[in-house]
Amino acid sequence: MKIAFLGTPEFALPSLDMLLKGGHTLAVFTQPDRPVGRHATLTPPPTKAYAIAHDIPVFQFEKIRLPEGVAALKAFAPDLMVTAAFGQLLSAENLAVPKFGCINVHGSLLPKYRGAAPIQWAIIDGETETGITTMMTDIGMDTGDILLVDRIAIDPDETAGMLFERMAVLGAETLRRTIAALEAGTLTRIPQDETQATKCPMLKKEHGKLDFSQPALAVHNRVRGTNPWPGAYALLDGEPLKIHQTRMTDAPIGDEPIGLLKGNAKSGLFVRCADGWLEILELQAMGGKRLVAKNYLAGKTLEGKVLI
Repeated sequence: MKIAFLGTPEFALPSLDMLLKGGHTLAVFTQPDRPVGRHATLTPPPTKAYAIAHDIPVFQFEKIRLPEGVAALKAFAPDLMVTAAFGQLLSAENLAVPKFGCINVHGSLLPKYRGAAPIQWAIIDGETETGITTMMTDIGMDTGDILLVDRIAIDPDETAGMLFERMAVLGAETLRRTIAALEAGTLTRIPQDETQATKCPMLKKEHGKLDFSQPALAVHNRVRGTNPWPGAYALLDGEPLKIHQTRMTDAPIGDEPIGLLKGNAKSGLFVRCADGWLEILELQAMGGKRLVAKNYLAGKTLEGKVLI
């Protein structure tokens, strides 16, 4: 089958790789190269790098819904369009190009978590299960008919980065089964239940700010859900302190103030939340290295200081 693949980050790579190994004729449509890192080095999207390495034609558009994007799709004349974390909304003109329409690989159990960051928000919200939904793309935000669904459990200490890797692999398998059903003529479409729909916003840096007046589990989940980006943080003596990893504890609480720190290089570091103590396992001071908390505390103390 001739497939136009629209995808950008690492999440899309297993699906792209599966399509190539499946013998499909491909063209990759992706976002423009972006500046990355401290030196703002212009860097191609992962899907572009993969495509170049495998001699797949690549097209990059800031907005594929503009006339030049529509024209490029028409020129390729795909049977099917597949999107996986593409990062742009498609127009009716885009969607009208492929004769079999457009299949999207979405990282949630639709209609829950429509939007740009479903994997992260599922963790932040304390979900214990998520999954991959393939759907027929329409002009709404993840509103199209559901095709296939595969579920996956979320580990209590799993970060968004860890879950991304597992779900990317699962997404490729769900997509494989979806295309196989399409080719066999057995693919069914199920309209989404709008009464069950939820939306999740794009993550911003401010979503990493921790609030220790919340229960310890909520703080723990935000640390997990914002790892690796935008990263969780709190203020210590007016300076940002990144918190990369935490662990739930059952230590008893008293009348300590919210955000109080206790511990040392031997026992570890703990912060007082609304209903308990949360252990901080890895942290990073501004301008410093990421360190295990016990190593961070070697030769210094945070006992009695307060995170806000």
